Amino acid sequence: MNSKHFGGCNSIEHFKGRVRTKTVKRAAKVLIEKYYPKLTLDFETNKRLTSEIAEIQSKRLRNKIAGYTTHLMKRIQKGPVRGISFKLQEEERERKDQYVPEVSALDLSKTKNQLEVDPDTESLIKSLGFKLPLNVTAVSSYRGSRRARK
Repeated sequence: MNSKHFGGCNSIEHFKGRVRTKTVKRAAKVLIEKYYPKLTLDFETNKRLTSEIAEIQSKRLRNKIAGYTTHLMKRIQKGPVRGISFKLQEEERERKDQYVPEVSALDLSKTKNQLEVDPDTESLIKSLGFKLPLNVTAVSSYRGSRRARK
């Protein structure tokens, strides 16, 4: 291969992304599962905490584990992360599963003894065998204004 293709660099390695080893990933996941309340979204704080909690052979490995831990903490803020199971995440999932609304959507006393539904919902309710007084309303497929394409 000609080195011109790589901008003067003789290897493809220069352009590759970083690879995290299984050791780094596993250690970060264990840290999060055990010490989630103490960890933050800040690398420096997580680095100090990692060095206090775990016996890590080298500074470089400690920094990699702390960096991946910080990365996972940021992902956890957005939603559940596959492969990580800690009590807070499980409790949140359980709470959502057990949610019961204060006022039922099928409560007819609040809606003049009729439910307003779209045609699809009406067919679903009838197929399930519910005998509810329904007021079918037309649903518009208008999605709102979209930005003009350039």
